[in-house]
Amino acid sequence: MRQMQEPTFLILTALAAGPQHGYGVITDVERISDGQVRLRAGTLYAAFDRLQAEGLIAEDREEIVDGRVRRYYRLTGDGVTRLAAEAERLRRHAAAATQRLRVIGAGGPA
Repeated sequence: MRQMQEPTFLILTALAAGPQHGYGVITDVERISDGQVRLRAGTLYAAFDRLQAEGLIAEDREEIVDGRVRRYYRLTGDGVTRLAAEAERLRRHAAAATQRLRVIGAGGPA
């Protein structure tokens, strides 16, 4: 299984809270990343297309707001599994880095 890119990880993390529309995902990703990742609409919708093709997300529903279609997306079971695996991979890597930093006295919680 290949490593997940940060924007993909954050999009799936945003959708783990429940179905969201594009703008909701954009704002959630910015919040989750403390403003470090700011997705553009074009980038997000290209990612949505790819993630749907991979079976990690699916359309949940549509609604009309101010005459425009607002499409909501949700994680699939495969999306939940993939996000959980990636979160665990990152946790292991962070734990190893933290442990090694402690050895050299360079930080991290005791």
